[in-house]
Amino acid sequence: MESKKNISMRGGLRRRRAACLFVFWCFFLNATEAQIRYSIPEEMKKGSLVGNVAQDLGLDLKRLRSGRARIVTGESVQYAELRADKGLLVVRERIDRERLCGDVTPCSFTFEILLENPMELHPVTIEVVDVNDNAPTFENHHLRFEITESAALGSRFILESAYDADVGTNGVQSYILTPSDNFVLKQHVSPGGSKYAEMVLQKALDREQQPRLSLKLVAVDGGSPQKSGTVNIEIQILDINDNVPVFNQTLYKAKVIENAAKGTPVVTVNATDADSGSNGKVTYTFSKSKAGKVDLFHIDEMTGCISVKNQIDYEKDKTIEFMVEAKDQGGLSESTKVEIEVVDLNDNAPILNVMSFTSPISEDSPAGTTIGIINVKDQDSGDNGHVSCTIEGRVPFRMKSSLRNYFTLMTDADFDRESVSEYNITVVASDAGSPPHSTKRTFHLKVSDVNDNAPAFPVSFYQATLAENNSPGASVLRVSAKDPDENQNARVSYMLEPGEIGGTPVAEFVSVNAQSGIISALRSLDYEQIKRLDFAVRAQDGGSPPLFSNVSVGVLIRDQNDNAPQVLYPVQTGGSGPHAEMVPRSADAGYLVTKVVAVDVDSGQNAWLSYKVQQKSSPDRGALFEVGLHNGEMRTVRQVTDKDAVKQRLTIVVEDNGQPSRSATVVVNVALADGFPQVLRSEFADEDEREADERLTFYLVLALAVVSFLFVVCLLLIISVKVYRWRQSRVPYGSNLPVIPYYPPRYSDTLGTAGTLPHVYNYEACATAKSHVTNTQAVSQSLVSVDGSDADGPHDVKQMSTLVSQISLFVSIYFCVHGVYYGGALILS
Repeated sequence: MESKKNISMRGGLRRRRAACLFVFWCFFLNATEAQIRYSIPEEMKKGSLVGNVAQDLGLDLKRLRSGRARIVTGESVQYAELRADKGLLVVRERIDRERLCGDVTPCSFTFEILLENPMELHPVTIEVVDVNDNAPTFENHHLRFEITESAALGSRFILESAYDADVGTNGVQSYILTPSDNFVLKQHVSPGGSKYAEMVLQKALDREQQPRLSLKLVAVDGGSPQKSGTVNIEIQILDINDNVPVFNQTLYKAKVIENAAKGTPVVTVNATDADSGSNGKVTYTFSKSKAGKVDLFHIDEMTGCISVKNQIDYEKDKTIEFMVEAKDQGGLSESTKVEIEVVDLNDNAPILNVMSFTSPISEDSPAGTTIGIINVKDQDSGDNGHVSCTIEGRVPFRMKSSLRNYFTLMTDADFDRESVSEYNITVVASDAGSPPHSTKRTFHLKVSDVNDNAPAFPVSFYQATLAENNSPGASVLRVSAKDPDENQNARVSYMLEPGEIGGTPVAEFVSVNAQSGIISALRSLDYEQIKRLDFAVRAQDGGSPPLFSNVSVGVLIRDQNDNAPQVLYPVQTGGSGPHAEMVPRSADAGYLVTKVVAVDVDSGQNAWLSYKVQQKSSPDRGALFEVGLHNGEMRTVRQVTDKDAVKQRLTIVVEDNGQPSRSATVVVNVALADGFPQVLRSEFADEDEREADERLTFYLVLALAVVSFLFVVCLLLIISVKVYRWRQSRVPYGSNLPVIPYYPPRYSDTLGTAGTLPHVYNYEACATAKSHVTNTQAVSQSLVSVDGSDADGPHDVKQMSTLVSQISLFVSIYFCVHGVYYGGALILS
């Protein structure tokens, strides 16, 4: 049921929205200012169309875009949005009329549409039409009354008024009282326009019959769909009290200043009761017809003095109206209206809103350039709300009042960013109240630079070292240049200047990172080929046009120990046999045998060579030779003795001084003899010959194994073939069993005998004696000829002897090969 009501309500809202949307045009005498007015229902969705501003103001879309058309308002919430590209005004935030205006009708809010170059201000007022989105509510859930049974017919009892946040026809329209046996409901309209109800006694009460009455009051609004609120009424019937209190005034008026202190008396109401005793004692209370308003005040129940209870704000309530009820002890009551006017004080400081502010501003901007538009408002009234704007301190700026409550912030002198790069501008907004209130707002303005400075390097020449054999991409050094300009003008990028190193473009050796200035090697460098790289780097800013400067860079290649020593003498050759140095047996200690000569293509300490003996020929009898640590000279350490071997073989190690070190070895053969160098040289070759014999023996053994394998395979193959042929020859001829010939079915006698014989009969005939079967002679003869193979018996013996002869031949060949192999091996050994 509720969903149907919501659907019908939304349909009513759409119809009302379509019916209520209209445009009011108001043109002032000033040609640059036009006022328009729209009317829309509340609770419209975001993005809903309010009106075509461009069409209604007579402006084209180009003017809206070039003038930077925008909405300016001093309120904290902006309910409308201007789409300058289409010239449409749409809803930006959901509008709640009750929250925006409360009970005030009509409800509207105003803002301005601001255009620049030239500046135009067009006020726009949007009236918000109420929709029935609130149901009537009562502040209390239960109302209690005490009425004497002697109450006269026609006695009136004021009921609590229902509160409906909606206005107009959507507000409370009527009340319904049920049941209505003793009371009838009368409805009234207060001077303020609100409706309230009274219960009027139409039937005498009888406490003895019915001491209590339970009624229900229903408040109904006039919206579509209709909404209602309910409160229960409990009536207790008392005894005789036939006079009601009477106020001496039907309307009480008073004034109170806003922000009055708590307890400040405002007005005193007075009512009298003609009854005596407790029935004539009157107490005062606030009527519930203005729920929320009476919370600002307190009333003394005995004296009727109304005083301030909570803070009163003129900006919220300029006039406060409520009802005061006087009730005697018998339950009779009377009401009167109290109207309090709130007097404004200068208790609000001006509010400063920035509509537009431009920062940074170029240093070449001329004087009189607009950098900001400021709107000021003061919620106070009269002189308390009159605001002026000034600039604090001595700065090259000034304020100009252009439109109502709008001020323009302008430059008043030329700028020099190198002298002052930024300004703090303090704008002071002051009202004309007593004492005055003011608000300050500080603006931080930066001065932007023009590209008038080239990047500068801190030095005129960069130098670095790089170890050779570097990995491609290794960082060499970083160049850095500074530009005193700002932003894009100060953004420095780096690049290589065109050039060559040894005929090769420098871009093939190094690269520079455009952002960081880090120079990296593109490939591995060799000190032995390139010892130095010289090139230039350009630093260029991002200005327009760009400015640049160059710096020279030198990179020294540092040598690494990447080459081993190379032995030049003695020459190590493998073809002509080892070279031997002759040392006479009569040589004394210190005799110069030879000199090992080696070189290292590296430089510095990586090329410093040292020599030492790694392997000695006769370690058991002490060293006979030594080699000079730095000169490589090989000399005898002691006198040569007869115990020393004729052949001496030494391994000399040549090592450089790099880290880590690299080395090379050379073998030096020394002959201790006084003559016959050729014989000694052949003796030194014995070791090499033994190595050759070992290799020859290996190849002979491998050849013998292959020949043996092939011999065995051939022998097995021949035997298999011979056996197969022998068995084939024995199968058809060597058996004594009768051979059964094959005859096709229905075999006929070849001699022309009458009738045919089955093949079974022919087989039986062949098995009987030859003399008893005359008509099958031809068949018998054929059978005898097939079976008579005994005459070929000597042929099998001949085949077997041939096989034995061939096997004997192969065995003889095998033993002959082995004899040749072992004979040759014996001769070689």
